[in-house]
Amino acid sequence: MVEKEEIYAGKVKYSGVFPYRDFYQFCYDWLLEELALVLTEKEYEEKISGNEKEVKFKWIGTRELTDYFKMEIKVSFHITNMVNVEINKDGNKIKTNQGKIKIATQGNLLRDYKGKFETRPFYKFLRGIYEKWVITQRVIQFEQYLSGKCDEFAGQAKAYLDLEGKR
Repeated sequence: MVEKEEIYAGKVKYSGVFPYRDFYQFCYDWLLEELALVLTEKEYEEKISGNEKEVKFKWIGTRELTDYFKMEIKVSFHITNMVNVEINKDGNKIKTNQGKIKIATQGNLLRDYKGKFETRPFYKFLRGIYEKWVITQRVIQFEQYLSGKCDEFAGQAKAYLDLEGKR
């Protein structure tokens, strides 16, 4: 059985002006290019009430680090009170969006994701020894890497929103 350990959990909140389509593409591309994740969209939901929209979507991205370790990043977006607005930028009117965004990021480290140590009880015993005495430093390295990358994604998303909102 795969052993899944949550290494990172963080949230970003933003309220203001942002280009929804560009923000969606920025986040998707960043996860795809910077982390080389295999991304799947597990959920997408839109609710329209009047001129406001509520959008929810979840992504799950995975990447094999070794044949024993795999990282999994789950990102949930919840956008509320999103409306279309026009802003003046250098004398030109630009169509964009305004609303509130909540982004929840979770980073998990999966161990023995292929289940090689689960075939026999003796292998489970060996796995405990392997993790505790042989690859202790490697586990710490992967945990730090995953935590750092999740935190970097949250920072990049927040910086993008802050930058686009001030234009």
